Amino acid sequence: MVRVKICGITSIEDGLAAAHAGADMLGLNFYPKSPRYLTVDAAQKLIRDLQHDLGENCPLLVGLFVNEDADAIRAVMEKVGLRYAQLSGDEPAETLHEMKGRGYKSIRPYSTDDVAALTRCFSLDERTDTDIPSLLVDAYNPALYGGTGEQASLEVALVAKALTTRLMLAGGLKPENVGEIVTAVLPWAVDVASGVEIEGKPGKKDAIKMRDFVQAAKGF
Repeated sequence: MVRVKICGITSIEDGLAAAHAGADMLGLNFYPKSPRYLTVDAAQKLIRDLQHDLGENCPLLVGLFVNEDADAIRAVMEKVGLRYAQLSGDEPAETLHEMKGRGYKSIRPYSTDDVAALTRCFSLDERTDTDIPSLLVDAYNPALYGGTGEQASLEVALVAKALTTRLMLAGGLKPENVGEIVTAVLPWAVDVASGVEIEGKPGKKDAIKMRDFVQAAKGF
């Protein structure tokens, strides 16, 4: 069954609602230019509260980073209690390797040739922890690092799926289309941020949309 990551969690209320909706992973955004940005102190408190309320039922916690070096990322992860890091900027392959299996790369390919080259460069191999995606494919945007609500190319997604073990797919997913896309691509996981938010309020999640998204993705 496909796994679901709900990204851009900014409050305990949204984190609990995402967990109760059935999300397998929660994403916290540490990119200062994002409307879903959290400071390290705010993230530390949020995670502490989530773990207190959810205990062993707390979803896996992932930090989203853009163009940070591996040492800086690991420092934040250790301070706030993150399991994995998503590298969503223009990081080189060396940064991914320095994460030693605790990070995965998000790419925004513009063509099937581009996704093939990027997959060969950044995809984690089969021996890596099977709770982490091998690669995340997001919609192409030349200027923005995800969270745009733009839909990823189905053709690009299918090429990536054929080339990687555990593909996480993002980009324009929402309750109304995620079931169809999961059926077409069969990704290991899907990732959503803006598609489950209250309209016009980036970072503020809609509990009903999150529930409907998880159910549609998992085929409930």
